Amino acid sequence: MSNIFFISDTHFSHENAWRTFKLEDGVTPLRPFTSTEEMDETMIERWNSVVRDKDTIYHLGDVAISRKALPLVKRLNGRKILVKGNHDIFKLHEYVDQCGFADVRAYWQVDGMFLAHIPIHPASLYRWKLQIHGHLHANVVLSPGYVQADSTIMYHDQKPDPRYVNVSVEQINYTPISLEELRKKILS
Repeated sequence: MSNIFFISDTHFSHENAWRTFKLEDGVTPLRPFTSTEEMDETMIERWNSVVRDKDTIYHLGDVAISRKALPLVKRLNGRKILVKGNHDIFKLHEYVDQCGFADVRAYWQVDGMFLAHIPIHPASLYRWKLQIHGHLHANVVLSPGYVQADSTIMYHDQKPDPRYVNVSVEQINYTPISLEELRKKILS
């Protein structure tokens, strides 16, 4: 039996992902690594520890910043499908030949869920139960406020919007999340 997995924003070999980028506090590094090699090898090891060759994994964009990092993706288990992100700028054949992606798409849907790199507008979610996305790294989509009669937008007790699930590596401990785990997360 095969499983379905999701991940986003691996940014393989992107030095700034661990060295320069910070969390909202402006101090804490976005990623807890001390080298690009450590970051890449940790993500490869964690991916291959849960994804088997017969499994399908949807990578929701931003695979690698540098073309030289594309061959790293071939080391990853599973039938890989890329839903392109804003940093996936190389030619289609490079993602297929160098990375081993079985398919490359702009968006997709699985089990009533909309898959895209960037969160779509809430008004567009009426077609799907929820959206699985990346792009936001350590951040999440917050529940919308409501508009008063005087057009003032009021926010109270803003919490993560349950209609969106961010599968950026920073959200899922640099390990692909299975459809089964995702369902449990949604129901909790």
